[in-house]
Amino acid sequence: NVLDRAVQLLPRVDFLWYKYVYMEEMVGDVPKCRTVFDRWMDWMPDDNAWMSYARFEGRCGHWDQAKEIMKRYANAYPSSKSFMRFAKWAEYEAKDVDLARTVYESALVELEPEESRQARVFGRFAAFEERQGEYERARVIYKHATKLLHLGQEGTQPPGEEEVAKWEQEKRNELYKAYIAFEKKRGDKAGIEDIVITSQRAQYEKRVKDDPRDYDAWFEYAKMEEENEVEGMDNAGKVREVYERAIANVPPSMEEKQLWKRYIYLWIYYALYEELQQHNLDRASQIYDACIDLIPHSKFSFSKIWINAAKLHIRRKDLLSARKLLGKAIGLCGKERIFAEYIALELALGEVDRCRALYTNYLKQMPHNCRAWSKYADLEKSVGETERCRAIFELAVSQAALDMPEMLWKNYIDFEIEEGEGDNVRALFERLLEKTGHVKVWISFAQFEGTGVGKGVAAARDTFQRAHDQMKEAGLKEERVLLLDAWRVFEKQKGDAESLAKVDAMLPRRVKRKRMRTDESGAELGWEEYFDYHFPDDGDSKAGNLKILEMAAKWKQAQQAQESSSSSEDESDDED
Repeated sequence: NVLDRAVQLLPRVDFLWYKYVYMEEMVGDVPKCRTVFDRWMDWMPDDNAWMSYARFEGRCGHWDQAKEIMKRYANAYPSSKSFMRFAKWAEYEAKDVDLARTVYESALVELEPEESRQARVFGRFAAFEERQGEYERARVIYKHATKLLHLGQEGTQPPGEEEVAKWEQEKRNELYKAYIAFEKKRGDKAGIEDIVITSQRAQYEKRVKDDPRDYDAWFEYAKMEEENEVEGMDNAGKVREVYERAIANVPPSMEEKQLWKRYIYLWIYYALYEELQQHNLDRASQIYDACIDLIPHSKFSFSKIWINAAKLHIRRKDLLSARKLLGKAIGLCGKERIFAEYIALELALGEVDRCRALYTNYLKQMPHNCRAWSKYADLEKSVGETERCRAIFELAVSQAALDMPEMLWKNYIDFEIEEGEGDNVRALFERLLEKTGHVKVWISFAQFEGTGVGKGVAAARDTFQRAHDQMKEAGLKEERVLLLDAWRVFEKQKGDAESLAKVDAMLPRRVKRKRMRTDESGAELGWEEYFDYHFPDDGDSKAGNLKILEMAAKWKQAQQAQESSSSSEDESDDED
């Protein structure tokens, strides 16, 4: 048949063999299917082909033959991969635990050292024994692997072994973690202490001894001690000892804040440990107080410390201490985040007058902060104080310097729109246009006029026309294009065909031009192309030049057409 000829011509194409054996199995010809598999195995295919053969025999109920096939597979490919697949097949598919154990033992004995000394061989063997309830056998395997592969001792190379590959080192680390997890589940306290804590503690001690200001090592050391705390035992002293030793390594410079950033988190983690793990809020508060006393606030400060300490006082139900601490923070630190947290606290308590006092101090220190002005106005608006809100906005926009004035003006205008004060909104837009003639302000102004609060569509068109005339006079072509696009969208929504056609007639034509690029010193760098816009209502010299160029191009085309026609007539005369 076709498949038989195909596998003869292309014996290395596994897809054809799969199709062949699948067809024979589907028609129920088991001997023929077995024969095809045997022919296939003679070509030494990959692992999946051998597994397919064994599974076929398993489906037929011939488990002895399936086991022989897997043995042939392991002998054909003597590697850790083939032995592991054989053992997995014996355990899960053949349900032969003794065979699986024999395969694992054979992998450790019969394979070459570079194959048998792989971490995954020991890991799977130990996991297999643990699944079978043979915990002592699993422990022996883990201990043998620990001794043979030097698990848990980074940087130590087993004698007589080449440098371990990166992926193999990762597997060994995972195997050691699995051993630790196994001892935690199945071992006693002594085993856990010996295997887990002792070796890791020695490594961290070495790191912090080499560099006492390696704060990452202190973080990991303290975290290790926290994770290995035994429930029901009073071993918090070890964790506290690590933290106390860590915070004793103060950064050498009192001038550079960068050196303190990691160091401060040691205090924070220490306080969080006392609060969350030991539930000792008083001790956590003392830690924050000691940290605050240590920081040189005249040089720099950390708002996170102040805020965490204040929130801890609130959790202790000591509101008075929290307010005192935040007030002290404003005096010594005065950062925006501290003001925001203090105001949020008082607002949650419903203390509006205190919030107003805080905003007053906030804006005295940061009169340029538009976000603070906006939040202050939002506070007054939320309690129904419309006039106070308007007064705050007026005071804000009158400031000489603002960090985000566009946000402040937008909030002010939105507030007046919500209040339905169209005249006030119009006056605000006019005031804003005196400060800046940005195209987006004009577009927003015109769109406002077209709403229910504005004067209507006619006023919106007048605003668009005013903006267009000013930008035309200023020579702002890009801004005119944006304005006309917005005007066109507006006419599509609220205008008619005549008004839309009028705007369309004002749209420019984009023209590609060339200009000389120069550097900062004025030296020429070469020509570059750019796009320019030609507006129909522009009567300048550039428009005239464009018309001249167009007429010249048309004249040249007419000349070429005339020359071609005359040459064709001459040719016809010659033929005659």
